[in-house]
Amino acid sequence: MVAVRQIKARLANRGPIDLSTLDERALMGCIDHSILKPELTRAEVEAAIDVAIEWETATVCCRPADLPLVVSKLRRSVVGPTTVIGFPHGAHMSQIKEREALVAVDQGAVELDVVINIGALRSGDLGYVRDELASLVYAVGPTPVKVILETAYLTPEEVEAGCRLVLEARGAFVKNGTGYSPRGAEPGEIALMRRVVGDRVGVKAAGGVRTLDAMLAMIAAGACRVGATATPAIGAEWRARGPEAVRAIIAAAPAPQAAAGPASSEDE
Repeated sequence: MVAVRQIKARLANRGPIDLSTLDERALMGCIDHSILKPELTRAEVEAAIDVAIEWETATVCCRPADLPLVVSKLRRSVVGPTTVIGFPHGAHMSQIKEREALVAVDQGAVELDVVINIGALRSGDLGYVRDELASLVYAVGPTPVKVILETAYLTPEEVEAGCRLVLEARGAFVKNGTGYSPRGAEPGEIALMRRVVGDRVGVKAAGGVRTLDAMLAMIAAGACRVGATATPAIGAEWRARGPEAVRAIIAAAPAPQAAAGPASSEDE
């Protein structure tokens, strides 16, 4: 049996990933293999868990009701069981979210993906959003909480404000979306989130990441975790042309700009 502490150590990275050192194990270890569609049968859930075990993804992120099954099937693997809280709308009462999170941790979740109250953030009720998150993070500590902003509904200013609330509430990750909003992850937005949270809080990209190139673009933008359902396709692409794809992403990255002169204290 793989010890929970070994799984948690494997999931510990929060900072950006160096693409030049990426190999298959590291790539697949960035994926939260998602099984969140409402129509999935038990057989489909079990098959998806087997996929995650085969590819040694970071975690399986499942529907809350599937968590006991996921925990049981992952018991002898290096893959961590995780689930979602307040999913997908984030508009549950705070007490319900917190209780749902506590039950998930009791059942064996090693991380939680929690949806913020999106409407409250858009309304400017930042204190409500921060306090709800902070209370939940404290209640389940030290279990890491990945906070879903659902950025497709937010302005860049609201994305930045949401990231700062995650920092104040001591969230472990900030995540762009649930995969159920009008669009998926975008590299520019992931880069913005990384700039705001720095290197000590993780950034997770989710939604529309179905190819190796899409995943590498998210990692290049600053993501250290990616939610995906197309894990076998991404893995197969890596085996076919992984190093070539990495070289292309690195070559396409903008060159660092030279400083114009000594920085003043205001620039630091």
